[in-house]
Amino acid sequence: MGRRLRFTGTESKNGGCPALHEDTRSGEIIVQGPPLTDLEDLARLKHFGPGDRAVVVPRELLVNHGPKELDRVPDIIDLDEFGKLFHHFEHSAWHLETRRGYASDREDEGYATFLATGEAPMDLDSDWCQNISAQTAAGKYIGRVRVVDDPPTDGQRFLLSYARCNAATGEDARNLWREDAEAALLPDEDFWLFDSRIVAILRFDDEDVFHDVEVITDPAEVLRYCQVRDAAVHASIPYDAFAARLTD
Repeated sequence: MGRRLRFTGTESKNGGCPALHEDTRSGEIIVQGPPLTDLEDLARLKHFGPGDRAVVVPRELLVNHGPKELDRVPDIIDLDEFGKLFHHFEHSAWHLETRRGYASDREDEGYATFLATGEAPMDLDSDWCQNISAQTAAGKYIGRVRVVDDPPTDGQRFLLSYARCNAATGEDARNLWREDAEAALLPDEDFWLFDSRIVAILRFDDEDVFHDVEVITDPAEVLRYCQVRDAAVHASIPYDAFAARLTD
């Protein structure tokens, strides 16, 4: 199995190397840069084995984008505190959804309706929809990108149908295939990004039950998730265009 690499940063302004990537499975850091080729320089390196390669990177790359802690202690908030973020953000809220299903969806009455009819009901009078409608009416941006398997799971098809409701509240609802998400190096995790300064990672158990939220505010970490958002939006398409492709 190949590495699960996530782009973490670069000091280049034109998209070239050097850059850092992280293997999200092992935690190892991959350093990308021009090779050190001078034989005298290579001879001075300590513990340089026959299969090793040396690369040259600017100090700023490691300072600004390297991991700051070996074992980061997560900052966990409860669901009530998480819910308050949707009322108090100032400019934008954006969500990446990567799971194949959610227990909360399967417990919703609308899920049974969808399985029976193929269409999720609209519920614009719910507290969630009313708040989102009020936020977008105030000029704030709310968007999400949902990753979809091929073929889609029932849970993913339900959310694709429910995206009509998301869009009706003013959300920018988009989708992309999991294969494209992997090609874009998107992380395999659900998170919300508020005002490009707060990351809220949603944590689930093995039964798809949402139980708590990890909050990240470190600027270097938040920047990585902002880059994920930009890549996801670029690779995705509006939900209705995506749904039309499924029926072609």
